[in-house]
Amino acid sequence: MSEFTLILENIHKSYKTPVETIRVLKGTNLKVAKGEKVIITGPSGSGKSTLLHIAGLLDTPDEGFVYLNGQKVEKNSDAELSELRAKHIGFVFQFHHLLPDFSILDNVALPLIIRGEKPKNARKRALEVLEKLNIINIHYKRPSEVSGGEQQRTAIARAIIGNPDLLLLDEPTGNLDRQNTIELMEILKRLNEELGITIVMVTHNLNLISYFKNHYTLSDGALIKG
Repeated sequence: MSEFTLILENIHKSYKTPVETIRVLKGTNLKVAKGEKVIITGPSGSGKSTLLHIAGLLDTPDEGFVYLNGQKVEKNSDAELSELRAKHIGFVFQFHHLLPDFSILDNVALPLIIRGEKPKNARKRALEVLEKLNIINIHYKRPSEVSGGEQQRTAIARAIIGNPDLLLLDEPTGNLDRQNTIELMEILKRLNEELGITIVMVTHNLNLISYFKNHYTLSDGALIKG
């Protein structure tokens, strides 16, 4: 069993436009040990989201390799990648992507239902996770009926309901006020300490660095240890 949840090895990624090829990642390397909590900062457009999408198997590098729990992810089919994501990775984005016509409870339960769990069992587990995040009282409401902070907690609940090894967060505080941002950081601290979830968060908000033990800056396509 590997001591690292995530390894990115010599990752290159470019995008072609009608007029040029933009090199976003230029031999990026990262090792994240099990139970580690990492923050990656950098300005908008520096490639943070691209890096996170590659780490989360939502995108593929032009060169380089991704290792998840010590296993190289290489030449997997879309179905195999979907299974790896479902079993091992949770995602939280700035825009929560909650389903507007579903209740908070069903939004959280959905990943388990998709994996084949009986809806009754999935909803029972969803209630447990909502309670852990102190939002069980809104389980019957729809996303439009709750606050931005509650929507973000719902997104985290959905991301962790399958007990992932790795939680990836892309600008999760971008739409939150200061108080909700602090509360979110405390939630991540608890998830990391109590459940042992490895956390990687990307953000342009330098004020959040103090909440993390390990800090990297993405600059000119490479990660620099902070």
